[in-house]
Amino acid sequence: MSSSVRNITALSCLVVAGVSVGLGYLIGSRSSSITAPSPPVAQHQPEGDQGDGEEEEEDLADGDLAAIKPGMLQQCKLVLVVRTDLGMTTGKIAAQQAKIALRGSSEDELLELEAIAKSLNLCARSILDAGRTQIAAGSRTVLGIGPAPVDLINQVTGHLKLL
Repeated sequence: MSSSVRNITALSCLVVAGVSVGLGYLIGSRSSSITAPSPPVAQHQPEGDQGDGEEEEEDLADGDLAAIKPGMLQQCKLVLVVRTDLGMTTGKIAAQQAKIALRGSSEDELLELEAIAKSLNLCARSILDAGRTQIAAGSRTVLGIGPAPVDLINQVTGHLKLL
């Protein structure tokens, strides 16, 4: 009699565990398919009313960042592209970046890379220097891209050399 009670107890534990896993999967898969509303697109001003160009570039949307969903085991990375035409010392560069640093030859290249990254729905932000040390205030010094899947980052920055 006691062995049949143990078998029934073990079977009921397995059934409860199976139902719990199935229910958790269903709830998890439904909540991940819910998407947040996209932010409103910034309206472009007529050419005569543009004012400060820095504000306009900062208002550019990254796109749908939620569209990038790396796999469970897919590697991701963050890259920073540092302008070398400014002549920053290594100490100044180190203060503005972390980990992987790639060479960007000009502000135009950084802006182009930022646009490409945003077209792939990657998070991309330019860093504007405060101007307290060796670089003029408002200079675009570094571009940060990611974190995102390695293959997408490489589409944007794979051709750049390490700093």
